[in-house]
Amino acid sequence: MDFELSPKARDYRDRLQEFMDAHVYPAEPVYAAWRAENDPHALPPVVEELKAEARRRGLWNLFLPDVSGLSNLEYATLAELTGRSPDLAPEAVNCAAPDTGNMEVLHMFGTDEQKERWLRPLLDGEIRSAFAMTEPEVASSDATNITTSIVRDGDEYVVNGRKWFITGAADERCKIFIVMGKTDPEGPAHRRQSQVLVPRDTPGVTVVRHLPVFGYQDQHGHSEILFEDVRVPASNLLAAEGDGFMIAQARLGPGRIHHCMRALGMAERALELMCRRALSREAFGGPLARQGVVREQIAESRMAIEQARLLTLKTAWLIDRHGAKGARTEIAAIKVVVPRITHEVLDRAIQVHGAAGVSDDTPLAAMYSWVRAMRIFDGPDEVHVRTVARQELRRHET
Repeated sequence: MDFELSPKARDYRDRLQEFMDAHVYPAEPVYAAWRAENDPHALPPVVEELKAEARRRGLWNLFLPDVSGLSNLEYATLAELTGRSPDLAPEAVNCAAPDTGNMEVLHMFGTDEQKERWLRPLLDGEIRSAFAMTEPEVASSDATNITTSIVRDGDEYVVNGRKWFITGAADERCKIFIVMGKTDPEGPAHRRQSQVLVPRDTPGVTVVRHLPVFGYQDQHGHSEILFEDVRVPASNLLAAEGDGFMIAQARLGPGRIHHCMRALGMAERALELMCRRALSREAFGGPLARQGVVREQIAESRMAIEQARLLTLKTAWLIDRHGAKGARTEIAAIKVVVPRITHEVLDRAIQVHGAAGVSDDTPLAAMYSWVRAMRIFDGPDEVHVRTVARQELRRHET
């Protein structure tokens, strides 16, 4: 098991680091100031400026192996770097969720027509997208629960249902929804679901509201959406009827790696801020860094980050060699371990910053809210713990 980066990946890492230092970090206060004075879901102009600069530097669509030539293991290191500035860096290099997962779905399962109409503009950063699976009326941690109906009617599918916390839907650039619903309510549990492409401007699609996360309104939003007798051509079906659950699983495997590496980037930045604060802040006759309790918090954070990173890199390595199915246990494990550890590191960093840590003067509070939510989206901790336990027990069954 070798985690050494190839020369190509090292080159990408160095160029991405330079881009972060020269353009992304300086843009953070510009982005925040613009949003404070405008519609929170409107796009600050600095984002398009960053996208243009990243593309000029060849830092574009790094997440997709068939485009970038990078393995999941190599991309993981780059995703960690972008996670240090979660509002700006992932989108600047066209590697932001949920678009990455949606592009992977279209790349793997889309027809030539679907790819031309939706994948190409997504890869070019011209539009954005959303993945509509979670519903307010059922426990969506079990995807077989979803109640949205997708019914064939001649040459069309008719979609009816209510979704919520649909990331990206508040952004006016979000032009396409990948909607998961039931086409065969009486079929086998994992063959009842299908996925269809629903353009945002289709009659019957209503964005009801944009839901905050711990009081924060993300620029791209997390929205409640109502689908009422929404008709789309039958050609908008992804893969075949009954493939919805399979597509969702294929989408979520690599996506969880991306989320976890970006979260580790947040943890690294939080630890860096913690150390700087501890060295510069005076209390009880000296810098906080002299206090044993603060030193312990710093040490515990470093050790935890290293452990989580190694498990995540191992998972990426396994996906590269055996696919997402061959890394099922590890994918579930990192989805529990990384958010927990990042949450703990952020909590320590906030504590060392005192009142400043819970304000918006640092990125810590916003990161804290997002990482706490990460323990729920893409499957709550309990579901992934269950998966790890089941896989472990199978090794000992006779």
